[in-house]
Amino acid sequence: MTRAARAAGALALLLAALVGVAAAAPGDFVLPRKEAGAGAEQFPPAAFPHTLHRVLFKCYVCHDSLFKMKLGADHITMDTIGDGKYCGACHDSKTAFDASSFNNCSRCHQK
Repeated sequence: MTRAARAAGALALLLAALVGVAAAAPGDFVLPRKEAGAGAEQFPPAAFPHTLHRVLFKCYVCHDSLFKMKLGADHITMDTIGDGKYCGACHDSKTAFDASSFNNCSRCHQK
């Protein structure tokens, strides 16, 4: 995929995220649930826009310092995100939108 195509795809994903529309691109994935915890019935598993993040950042920004390279290898919970780990390292309301805020649930947890 060319750099221009990746940028166009990322722009489409960013616009979709801003208006609250779920859009998937190759490389995006749903984070599997490891257990049924509080809210599991109310919220679908989180969808991760890997393509958007990949256009904005180099791989080493997240791998292996924040995330292992294997899907499902990390135990990501809303508590760990709120503690500034995993997604919460950037999604802290300063670098990017606050992922632990109840106002932003649908940005990641989309049907």
